[in-house]
Amino acid sequence: MPEFPKFADTALAMPAAVYSPFADRLHDHPGPIYPLHVGDTWLEPFAGGRMQDLTVEAHPGMHRYVDTRGIPPLVDAIVDKVRSRNGLACERENVLVCAGATGALACIAGAIVKPGDEVLILAPFWPLIRGIVQAFGGVPVEVPFYDRVDTQEAALEAVRERTTSKTVALYVSSPSNPTGRVLSEAWLTALAEFARERDLWLVSDEVYEDIVYRGTPFSPGRVAPERTLSVYSFSKSFGMAGNRTGYLVGPHEAVDQARKLATHTFYGAPTAGQLAAVEALESGTPWLEAARTQYREVAERTAKVLGLPAPGGSTFFFLDVSARLDGRGMMGFLEDCFEDGVLVAPGQSSGTDYADWVRLCYTAVPPERVAEAVDRLAARLTS
Repeated sequence: MPEFPKFADTALAMPAAVYSPFADRLHDHPGPIYPLHVGDTWLEPFAGGRMQDLTVEAHPGMHRYVDTRGIPPLVDAIVDKVRSRNGLACERENVLVCAGATGALACIAGAIVKPGDEVLILAPFWPLIRGIVQAFGGVPVEVPFYDRVDTQEAALEAVRERTTSKTVALYVSSPSNPTGRVLSEAWLTALAEFARERDLWLVSDEVYEDIVYRGTPFSPGRVAPERTLSVYSFSKSFGMAGNRTGYLVGPHEAVDQARKLATHTFYGAPTAGQLAAVEALESGTPWLEAARTQYREVAERTAKVLGLPAPGGSTFFFLDVSARLDGRGMMGFLEDCFEDGVLVAPGQSSGTDYADWVRLCYTAVPPERVAEAVDRLAARLTS
C-alpha cells in the first residue's frame, strides 16, 4: 500500500535553495540590499522589445496559443542567426523554442536520459543543471574542470576518467557560468570529438555567447552536428529573463523528442516573449553592444577590487573564500554577507567540490550598487 504523503525520490534528491538560503529574508532586511545571487541584469530591454511595445493591433492573437515549435517568424529568424553567427547547418526542423534555456535543457534531459543514465557535467556548473538531470532519474557526474585543468590533454583526461558504460551525455558551458571562462575552439573541438568517439550526446550550453570580453565563442555543433544539442537564450543577451524564451538547436530526431517533452510540460514558450525575441534578433544589437561594454567595465572594476583575474565572459565571479570561513562554515559567511545586505550564491550549488566558494553576478544591480556590494564583500574577505 502507498504511504501518504510520499514524494518521488527524484524530487527529494534535488536541491532546493540553490541560489541563496537568505532570499526569503530579503524583505525583512533593515538596510540596503544587493542581490548578487541570481544571474540577471538590472537593465531593461531595448525600446521596441519591451512588453509595453507589443500591441494586439500589431500582433493579433498575441495572447493565444501558438505552434509548439515556436512562432514562424522567430523560428525563421533563429535559423538565419544560427547559420550566420554560429556556423551551424540548420533548418526549421532543427529548432525548438522553449520556456527559457532552462526549459530547453529540461526537454533535452527528458529526451535523452533514462533512469540510471549518467551525464558528465563540467564543474563548477550552472546550479540548475544538476537538478534537471536528477529530475529525469539521471545521475549527474561532476567533472572538476574549469578551475582545475589548464591543457587540452588534461581536459580530455578529466572527462575520460569519469566516463563509464552508463554515460550517455556530456554537458559543456562556454562561456562558463559561474567561472567566466571561455573555452577555445581547439578545446571544444576536442570535447566534441571525444563525445563522438564514445558515442555520447553533447549538450552545449551557449546562453552567454554574446557576453564575451576576450576569446571567441565557438559552437561545437560545427564539429559534431549529429550529436550536439545547442541551447541559447534571449534572457542574457537582451535582458529578457522574465520573458522565458530560449531555444534548442540540434538533430531533428532529438528535437522531435524534446518537443514532446515541451508540449507535455509548458506546452509552448510565452507568445509575447517570442514576439519580443523576434524584435531582439532584428534590432537589438545596438542595445547588446552597449550592455556588453558596460558589463565589461563593471567586471574589470570588480576583478581589481577582489584581486581576481578579469573574466573572459558571462556575468559572474566565482571565488574561493575558504580562508575567511570560521567554525560556522559557509552558512556563517553567507550570514555575515547578508548582514551587509549582500547576497551571493553558495559554491556548492555549482559542484560538491566547491563548498568553500561563492558565486556573484555583477550585472544584477546597477554598476554603482555593484561597486558598493563588492566593497562590502572585499571588506569581509580582508577583515
